[in-house]
Amino acid sequence: MEPVEINAGAWYLRALRADERISDVPALDDLGVPDPLGYTEVVARGWESENLFVWGICIPTTGETIAVIGLDVTHGQPTHYCGRARAGYDAALRAAGGPVTRFAAGVLDVALPHTVPDGLPGL
Repeated sequence: MEPVEINAGAWYLRALRADERISDVPALDDLGVPDPLGYTEVVARGWESENLFVWGICIPTTGETIAVIGLDVTHGQPTHYCGRARAGYDAALRAAGGPVTRFAAGVLDVALPHTVPDGLPGL
């Protein structure tokens, strides 16, 4: 599956990137990802294999990633659903929970909890 962009009101969700146009590496480092560049590659493969769905939660005017949210799915069941926000952006993470929950239900037929536990999806 190609990564799906989601509008989450004041925020937008997009696939993580590390290319000549946009690099989420500094934001991922700030979020505590041990190997930010490698992480972008892992989550890209997850979208392709349809078992790991991770979004960067971004500021619409700048595209800066301020949080991540995502879920692992194995055999049609969520095995790990979580997210993490940079300092001062917890509201963005909470706002993204609803749209991601609806994506999981509508596209993957997977039910998720209404709250987003702290963590880094795919790690």
